[in-house]
Amino acid sequence: MTDPSSSLGATAAEAAEPLAAAPAAGTDAAAVVVSDHPATFTVADNQQGRPFWARLDNPFAAGLLLTLGGLVALLLGIALTNISTILVYIGLAMFAALGLDPVVKWLGRHGVKRGWAIAIIFLTGAILGVGLMMLVVPTLIAQIGQFVTGIPDTLDNFQKSDFFQWLEGIFGTGLNSLVTDAEKWITNPANIAAISGGVLKVGAGIATAISGGLIIVVLTLYFVASLPGIKNSLMQFAPARRRPGVRAMTDQITDSVGGYLMGMVILAFFNSVVATLLHVVLGLPYPLLMGVLAFSITIIPLIGPVLYWIVATVIALFTSPLAALIFAICYLIYIQIEAYVLTPKVMNKAIEIPGSLVVIGALIGGTLLGFIGALVAIPVTASILLIIKQVFFKKQDAKV
Repeated sequence: MTDPSSSLGATAAEAAEPLAAAPAAGTDAAAVVVSDHPATFTVADNQQGRPFWARLDNPFAAGLLLTLGGLVALLLGIALTNISTILVYIGLAMFAALGLDPVVKWLGRHGVKRGWAIAIIFLTGAILGVGLMMLVVPTLIAQIGQFVTGIPDTLDNFQKSDFFQWLEGIFGTGLNSLVTDAEKWITNPANIAAISGGVLKVGAGIATAISGGLIIVVLTLYFVASLPGIKNSLMQFAPARRRPGVRAMTDQITDSVGGYLMGMVILAFFNSVVATLLHVVLGLPYPLLMGVLAFSITIIPLIGPVLYWIVATVIALFTSPLAALIFAICYLIYIQIEAYVLTPKVMNKAIEIPGSLVVIGALIGGTLLGFIGALVAIPVTASILLIIKQVFFKKQDAKV
């Protein structure tokens, strides 16, 4: 009788000999090599059928593939650099569409169809734009001209003021020569032309800005009209079982970003109104110009109001130190009211972003794309923060 233990105790090499001798049908890329040591298996790659440039064990092939990869990356970088302006237009138009989408939805809740709501919004925007160009732009251009031509007189009056005498007593007589040199440099047309790059460059910049604005308006109109379709198309990239959750998160992100953008515009408008009124009441020059400057700067939350407060106060010092002090106190009070009263009401539907992240995001965006980058970086930060909360934190909470 055969001992069962002897058959069960056969070595792994004996049991695997048929496998090593005859590979499975249709598998000729690799062969199973069985060593004499029990339960030790290794797989040997068969690269004989591959072309030489596809074999990474060949130094020439590895170098060729790395070189081709570097060339492809270089070409992609050049292509992205050439179309960077178009990408910026597309990004700004998409953010503008997200900012207008809450208004479209609000009109939709009041019985207005989406197409008519979009038409009403853009028609209203066109009327307001034409009205501002007819009423505000001429006055604004005149005040800009007065500001530039009035710089010498402003500096002369500043040097004769008691406040300047007090500063000169602290910093010495060198302050007077410093202001005089600054006045000579500013009033020299050659220096202004050197900064702006000349008349042709300024004209080309204005034409580029106008054409870019028109492109952004057209793209915004398209994105607002097709935003639901864009969302539905993006949903196709997610697995069917996860689409409801992805759709809910996408709607939350778009609603949050749209609410944040709309809130930024509303708060910037309040800032511009307050700044203009303070300049009118205190008798400070160029109220309309300073109001437009306030809107442009304070549209960046948290950083913008503080930055404008410093700039406007310094400019007001050249006119009247007392008026500058009153302006600084009044506008600082408004900043506190905006932070603790207006912002919670305006931003109630937007995601709350810590102040440190707002500053970091604005600095990174400003470094990469200037003012536009600082403006867009905060909604992007809000989107990233929301994705982290909805995806990563929930996965971590589920791990018990």
